[in-house]
Amino acid sequence: MQGESSAGVDELLVEDFGQRIGRAMGWPPMAGRLGGVLMLSPDPMTMSELQEALGASKGSVSEMTRLLITNGTVERVKVPGVRQAGYVWRDDAWSGCLQHQLDQTQQLFELARIVQERGADMPEAQQARLRDMHAYYAFMVRELSRLVGEYQRLHAG
Repeated sequence: MQGESSAGVDELLVEDFGQRIGRAMGWPPMAGRLGGVLMLSPDPMTMSELQEALGASKGSVSEMTRLLITNGTVERVKVPGVRQAGYVWRDDAWSGCLQHQLDQTQQLFELARIVQERGADMPEAQQARLRDMHAYYAFMVRELSRLVGEYQRLHAG
């Protein structure tokens, strides 16, 4: 079948993941492609299998799996009877991705709080910018927290 690899993974779909999800999430295209392979795989895949499926080096696959684990979409698992670790697309990947966004935003909110305090003696124009930054991140943390909870409730039901 055109567009399908020997492993049965639709290469055109994987490439689309690489371009679209990679770009939208700020990931390198290889991370998007790796995410696509794992999302479409019915079973955990080892580092070697991912290398083969993607035609990529061990270093590249290792770096991209770490990125996707950090972003909450992929997890490392033990595969019975296999010495290498396996990697899977998390069943709650989108919740994990949203949680990662919230975690990043909370870090920026903390930065906004600190710089607003430290900038108390700055001229009014700079203080206004720092207040705006703090208000923005307060809003984002509040709304992302609400969205995480709402999404988790919807996904659980």
